[in-house]
Amino acid sequence: MSNVDTAAPAALPPDQFAKLRDWAIAQLQPLINKEHRGVTPANQQWLTTHLMQLVGKTNVRLNEEDWATLLEEVLDETIGYGPIGPHLRDPSVTEVMVNGPHQIYIERKGKLSLIEEHYKDNEHVMRAVDNIIIPLGRSVDRSQPLVDARLPDGSRVNAIIPPCCLNGPTVTIRKFPSKRLTVEDLIGFGSLTEQIAEFLEACVRARLNIVVSGGTGSGKTTLLNVISSFIPEDERICTVEDAAELQLAQPHVVRMETAPALPDGTGMVTIRDLVKNALRMRPERIVVGEVRGGEALDMLQAMNTGHDGSLTTVHSNSPRDAIARIETLVLMAGFDLPVRVVRTQIASAVNLIVQQERLKDGSRKVTRVTELQGMEGETVVLQDIFMFQAVAISESGKVEGTMKPTGMRPSFTPKLEQAGFKLSGEVFGAFGAGAGQRRR
Repeated sequence: MSNVDTAAPAALPPDQFAKLRDWAIAQLQPLINKEHRGVTPANQQWLTTHLMQLVGKTNVRLNEEDWATLLEEVLDETIGYGPIGPHLRDPSVTEVMVNGPHQIYIERKGKLSLIEEHYKDNEHVMRAVDNIIIPLGRSVDRSQPLVDARLPDGSRVNAIIPPCCLNGPTVTIRKFPSKRLTVEDLIGFGSLTEQIAEFLEACVRARLNIVVSGGTGSGKTTLLNVISSFIPEDERICTVEDAAELQLAQPHVVRMETAPALPDGTGMVTIRDLVKNALRMRPERIVVGEVRGGEALDMLQAMNTGHDGSLTTVHSNSPRDAIARIETLVLMAGFDLPVRVVRTQIASAVNLIVQQERLKDGSRKVTRVTELQGMEGETVVLQDIFMFQAVAISESGKVEGTMKPTGMRPSFTPKLEQAGFKLSGEVFGAFGAGAGQRRR
């Protein structure tokens, strides 16, 4: 474009740049219909072409840097997501929270911070929400004030609008990682140790049923993703998620995602529907992003009837709480089952609970790896295999501690050995034996 001068070093004065940007946005807004909403390659090309034509009608000359900035800012305000756009493009930001038009928080390295940028008013926020949900065929209004959606890059979005949210339109975006994290990454971050990684790989390959437990934002899905990477590549895997986040690298993966109800109330597909359907798809592994309802009963029955090696997460703050949580979810299935029967089902189905936590310094760590050993009376017997022990908080606010084996070997050790994993005593805290090596 002739108005983009690659040889001109001078930048446009800030006031002139702002006038040009605001004028371009005002010219483009009336041209945008449903087809142009959302940051897709086609829409970006459409916007680039029209913006070039607009700037070409002026006497303004832009260098490459000013043109790139203009395109980015106009995109954010027309087909994009407004002032949060730059933070969504920032790889160091993991979450963005819009609490109405005048308050935006971002999470970086586990810490929340308030940013200076904000929306002008509720209508400005709603324009960004529409740019997210309209391309997906979703809508949000007085009759449907809640909506879950996904950005083109896979980031998970939840939006809630007045009257259900008093702050104004509120948007929470959990960013999708651009790079699939590996077990080596988690070891490098200090989230788990080499011994735990070796142990978890043996458990997955030996087809044990594993539940990842943790609170909101603790990194459950990330850990589940890494654990799932240990599943052999020659197995058929069915994944079930509320919003697709898992990034399995195996070639034979069938991905399923829930669907919200249509405006007439029909068409809803729940996690439970998908879990039931997965059982009819000849899965060798079932991976459920999170159990949060009656599907917990279907999951337990699958684990107890030959679908071993299943993986899932549950929202709870300790392995013992995870048992109580699963118990409650099973009862939500609508069957009047005695509590002892439910607990017996849990104890016989689940082999291992891996507890993930976000510590006070924002770091995410595996804090317990716990075996379910069966029933004793009315109680599920738990045995910790590994435990994190916090020692102190440094001057910089970092939680210092160590992840140590308890010295107890799990009762399913013979099953690990049958699968070809003879883990050394050092893995479990019995020092003196040579450390085993994780299979690659």
